[in-house]
Amino acid sequence: MLSDLFFKPEPESQYSALNATRIRGTLERLTHRITERFPGSGLSQVSAGLQDVASRIESLCIWLSHPLWPIRALAILAGLAVLGIFSLAIMMTLNAGPQASSVSDLLQGIESAINEIIFLSIALYFLSTLEGRIKRRAALKALHRLRSIAHVVDMHQLSKDPNYVLTESTPTASSPERQFTSFELARYLDYCSELLSITSKLAALHAQYLNDPVVLNAVDDVEGLAHSLAAKIWQKIMILDLAVQKPDSTQRNDSPGGLTTAH
Repeated sequence: MLSDLFFKPEPESQYSALNATRIRGTLERLTHRITERFPGSGLSQVSAGLQDVASRIESLCIWLSHPLWPIRALAILAGLAVLGIFSLAIMMTLNAGPQASSVSDLLQGIESAINEIIFLSIALYFLSTLEGRIKRRAALKALHRLRSIAHVVDMHQLSKDPNYVLTESTPTASSPERQFTSFELARYLDYCSELLSITSKLAALHAQYLNDPVVLNAVDDVEGLAHSLAAKIWQKIMILDLAVQKPDSTQRNDSPGGLTTAH
């Protein structure tokens, strides 16, 4: 390819591309961690569901990396048919030109050949783009599933407000149940962030195996969504960290020697 003149592909290694098997292994360990820390929680079920999706995506990426030979064979046959009919039309025109009974017969033969060439050219274009459209449809379906999972993860952290564990207030009848300590809430939010990160990596796998503009845009959308949702989660984690650090700094300031006593 012409692009190889400017960017020569490097030999593949375990650090040059995402590995679907390793991503799935990381997700399996994360699922075990969530289940052990929060058994029976909705987040553990989401992680298990994402694990099933990751297994399907791993199989999909293998399928995307291989050509669809039946479709390519039909495209090659259609291309050969176009060339054959075009060559035959030229030969018939040259041979029948001096012997044609009239100019109208010659033009009629040329028109018939042109119509057949146009029809076969349309069929050739359809077959040549069919493989890409089939793979694009499968990739977009998987990416839509990942986008939905990212929103589901966000729903699980939506009601996890750090103020509920850092301040004392009278809950209303509709207030979320306070079931986590400060440490548990930080772990829960961290697990949500890790799930979003893995979701982003699973989306990036599609762009690695299918160089399609529509798929690339969809991958960017999923990655952008995951990153923006993770940023909101990390804001909550930072609030918890600052609240934990604040009592320590207050104790150091209240000591007889002030901050100079802390070494």
